[in-house]
Amino acid sequence: MNEILDTVALVLVLIGALLCLTAAIGLLRFHDVPTRLHAATKPQVLGLILICIAIALAVRAWPVAAFLVPIVMIQLATAPLSAHMVGRQAYRNGTIDERSLYVDELADAGRTPPAAGG
Repeated sequence: MNEILDTVALVLVLIGALLCLTAAIGLLRFHDVPTRLHAATKPQVLGLILICIAIALAVRAWPVAAFLVPIVMIQLATAPLSAHMVGRQAYRNGTIDERSLYVDELADAGRTPPAAGG
């Protein structure tokens, strides 16, 4: 049973590392802010979750699993928030191609000054 869990942990680490690598390559290769944000958040978070599960399986200790749960929760909370902030600032700076947007919910908010809360 230990060998099976070690093999599963190895596969999860490899898949998680591959996802993190694709996120890094996406940050370098994609040309605009929305696609870079997608590359920075989606595969990277899933890769981290898989690596944390692999660590919990490899170590097989409850304190380690309890330590990994807040790491995953903090990552799940901060990745979308930081991507939202970067995307909104890119929109305000005008670095997003507005013709590529299907829905522009910030059209009215873009006219307000940043200090006004818009």
